[in-house]
Order: sequence, then structure tokens, then C-alpha cells
Amino acid sequence: MKIHEYQAKELFRKYQIPVPEGGPAFSVEDALAAADRLGAYPVVVKAQIHAGGRGKGGGVKLASSKDEVKRLSESMLGMTLVTHQTGTAGKTVKKLLIEQGLNIEKELYLSLVPDRSSAMVAIIASEAGGMDIEAVAAEQPEKIIKVFVDPLIGIQPYHCRKVSFGLGLSPDLIKSFSAILNRLYRLFMEYDCSLVEINPLVITAEKTIVALDAKVNFDDNALFRHTDVVSLRDTDEEHPLEVEASKYNLNYINLDGNVGNMVNGAGLAMATMDIIQQAGASPANFLDVGGGASAEMVENGFRIILSDKNVKGILINIFGGILRCDILAEGVVQAAKKTGIQVPVVVRMEGTNVEKGREILKSSGLNLITAVDLKDAAQKVAQIVRG
Repeated sequence: MKIHEYQAKELFRKYQIPVPEGGPAFSVEDALAAADRLGAYPVVVKAQIHAGGRGKGGGVKLASSKDEVKRLSESMLGMTLVTHQTGTAGKTVKKLLIEQGLNIEKELYLSLVPDRSSAMVAIIASEAGGMDIEAVAAEQPEKIIKVFVDPLIGIQPYHCRKVSFGLGLSPDLIKSFSAILNRLYRLFMEYDCSLVEINPLVITAEKTIVALDAKVNFDDNALFRHTDVVSLRDTDEEHPLEVEASKYNLNYINLDGNVGNMVNGAGLAMATMDIIQQAGASPANFLDVGGGASAEMVENGFRIILSDKNVKGILINIFGGILRCDILAEGVVQAAKKTGIQVPVVVRMEGTNVEKGREILKSSGLNLITAVDLKDAAQKVAQIVRG
């Protein structure tokens, strides 16, 4: 789960991580009031969307007067902000963050992420802050510092020293930086984060260290422990079908293709999308109904797929284990009858009660296309959507 920058900075304040003074604005009037509270110019007007690269897209501007705050707020609110992370469709800006301007002397990069290969927390830092870290890693890998923390031991002073020395910090800044890194690590662990990123972390002319930006993502599987985080969810930033799917505990991601997919198991779903692509079509979604799905969950998944107007054909690929093939078949039949399905459906199933499942589909009276294996299924649905 993602949250906005202004929400992440509230979490930072809770952990005493220095951030600029400021607050969110949901209208031009809010923006002007926030600027008045800061009491001095310049201030920064920042668009709030769940994507990086806002500055390059025109979503971060400096205002040197109240009139400029008004003009920039009016132009940003409601704009479609396109960045390298939003895709060409962009995202509509509905919220702003109004912050004090700082005298920036140097920009750094700092983040914490789980590292699967080592089963540790990776601290990633760079002197090249304020830039796309992916570009820095590709073009100047020597500027990337990685320090690994064993979560069973926790962050230690030597971890902080290693990062500090790697960033070339002066001795008078190492103590304050180490305190920030310790607090950031504590936030990361206590909130079950999948990412905490500050880009840039700035050194000001007054020799203070401040998180000028803040990005925090959470592990969805741990949200039951964090009701305060769940309340920060902004469904305006999510695709409507993904929001609908989450109501039924379905793992759904909307894509831009024309073949709707229903699969049980994330690995099988990825393989299904790959083979659809190889067959000459493109997936319209990722939908994992899970191993223990009920007929009702299958029905809801089917309905959500059909809500996507780009879907020209549906491929159901199920390996019956915990989710038996007859349960799947009952869900498909229920959904097809209730939704009045108008697009062709190709079904490939194997596993527990497969013969019973095939019999249910056959006797349903519905025009369902069966396939002998996954390759056959992908070729059939690709041929259908190609016309």
C-alpha cells in the first residue's frame, strides 16, 4: 500500500525525523491558508500523487509570494500530471503539499528496502540525491552505497558509520545523520514497510539534515496490524476495478491489454500472462483468485473482468488443488448467467475433480471453449481477440 508524501512526513514527525514545516491543501483556499501559517517566502507547492518524478513533470514549483501560491495551486489542482512512473495517461492531482523553502547546500539519497536474497534490510544511499536513482545505478554504480542489516540483530552504530563515511559526511553531521538513520530503521520495522525512501535528503546551509521528500510503502499482508495506516489509503489513486476487487480479497491489477485472465496462484498467473503475450495477444489484467477461493469469489472475479470494456476474450486457467475444479466451474456458470456474458471464454483446468468441473461446464448450456493445455488455451483466446 502506498501513501502520499504529506502522510509519510507525518509518520516521520512521529519518529522525530526532521522534515520541512508545511501541510496538505485540498483547495486553493487551503493552499493560501497553509502558506500564511508558514509566514515566510519562498514556499514550495507540491502535487500529491502516488508516483515519482513529479518535479520533472511540473508538479513541484517554488512560490515567492501569495499571488504565486494562488496561481500555482489553481494550475496544479485538477491537472493531469504525467511522469515516468504514471505512464502516458498520467494522474489527476487532487491534493497539494505546501512547504517552507530551504537553503539547500547538498542533496543525498537514502532508502531502506527488504533484500530477499540475503533476508536482510538493505540501506541504500548515494551522494547523487535528487536524481533518478535507477539512472545513477546504471551510469555511476560507484556512487551507490549498500549496507545490510540483519533484522534479528537490528541496526548498529557500525552500520551508521559505514553509510556516513560512504556519503562523505563531515564529522559534525555524522551524529545527527546516525540518529535519523536509526529512527528511519525503527519506522521501517515497526510499520512493516516494503520501502522507505528519501530523495532528496538535504544538508542545508545551516548545517542541518532534513528529509525534503518522503516515500513510504507498506506490506499489504501486514496491514491488519496497522489500522492507522489503513485509514491513510487513498482510493482515488487506485484503479476503480482494483478497489472493487479488494472488497472481495481478490488480487487484481488492471493492465492495458484485451484478454481477461482468471488464475489461481501468482506464479501461474505470471506464466499465463507471458504465454498470452507469446501467442500474439496481451493481458488485460492480473487476477489471482487464490488457492482457497469460493464459487462466490470466482463469480466476483468474473464480474470485475467483464467490467473492463477493453476485454475481448477471457482465459480461465486453473490448477485444482485447494480450489477444486468443480467449485471453479460452479462459480463460472453462476457469473456467466448473472452477467449475461457477451465475450468468448476459454477454460483450461486440471487437478482435483477436473472431470466433474468439465461436466458442470458442458451441461451449463453456455458457450464455453475448452482447451487441452495452457498453450492451446492461449492460442485459442489470442485467435479470438484478433478477430
